[in-house]
Amino acid sequence: MIALEKRPQPSQAWTWATPVLAVLLTMLVGGLMFAALGTPPVEAIRTIFWDPLFNPQFASYSRPQLLVKAGPLILIAIGLSLGFRAGIWNIGAEGQYIMGAVCGAAVGLAFYPAESVLIFPLMVVAGALGGWAWAMIPGLLKVKFGTNEILVSLMLVYVAESVLASVSSGLLKNPDGMGFPGSRNLKQYPSGANPELIAGTGMHWGVVAAFIVVILAYVLLTRHVLGFHIKLSGAAPRAARFAGVNPARMILFCLGTAGALAGMAGLFEVSGPAGQITIDFNSGYGFTAIIVAFLGRLHPVGILLAGLLMALTYIGGELAQLMLGLPGAAIQLFQGMLLFFLLATDVLTNYRVRLSNKAKGTV
Repeated sequence: MIALEKRPQPSQAWTWATPVLAVLLTMLVGGLMFAALGTPPVEAIRTIFWDPLFNPQFASYSRPQLLVKAGPLILIAIGLSLGFRAGIWNIGAEGQYIMGAVCGAAVGLAFYPAESVLIFPLMVVAGALGGWAWAMIPGLLKVKFGTNEILVSLMLVYVAESVLASVSSGLLKNPDGMGFPGSRNLKQYPSGANPELIAGTGMHWGVVAAFIVVILAYVLLTRHVLGFHIKLSGAAPRAARFAGVNPARMILFCLGTAGALAGMAGLFEVSGPAGQITIDFNSGYGFTAIIVAFLGRLHPVGILLAGLLMALTYIGGELAQLMLGLPGAAIQLFQGMLLFFLLATDVLTNYRVRLSNKAKGTV
């Protein structure tokens, strides 16, 4: 019979091998799913992972989109990873992303049509504060009343979606939009726009912020005592208390940081690629970033690579829907398989697989 034997300590080799194994298993099982839908599996996998980067017919459009899609995923995932390392489970980054976009866009639209170089920085600050404030709700409730941050943060996503729908057709509605829900287009407002910094690359301020945050998170986790406290809080909560870590402060720091980064991601998205607040502005980045965080092993550099990979599945998935007629739900399921197989193969990090000849006893 097959048995699992506990390792004396987690295997470092398997820790970094399991993401690669998870991707390969996703391709294999995803290919079977595409075959069941009547699409040649090899062609589907090639369309998702190869064509956006190397097919001359699509690469000129797809390559810049890689950074556009990866930027918000990396920003949000870095924030989430700090909490996950500390054992603080923020599942509501999507709501914080929405509220950051709403608050940041509201500041920009409040100054319309004034022109000033200070308006966009104010929008960034407002977006970060909006996401931070939304994350503080589950944080304060957990600190004061011991509530479950998973449930509270998740439920607040639906509240944020209701706020988004309300302001799209009310407070932030475009007065020149002939009654259609949605705000003014920030791309047409120079002081509130987040355009490409280098034409044809997809590089905007959100992507720059994502790369800066990766560096800062790496320094924090490897060179700062706070990073040590974060890792210790997740690995050994009791030892962390003896080391002087304040659990309440750690909760508020991790949730607040994650909320602020998610809010910034929302602001950069609404002022750049999306351009405006609409009812369907939320694109699921907050939930997908959870996959990115775990696929990157909660490590800043790993998250950077995982964010680029997940962005590739977004772009390739859209291409597969267009060229092969695959349903959008199949692409979402394909992306979800990454997290499923990562969690499944993670067993090998802490356990060895043994073949045992020991027969099960009977009573």
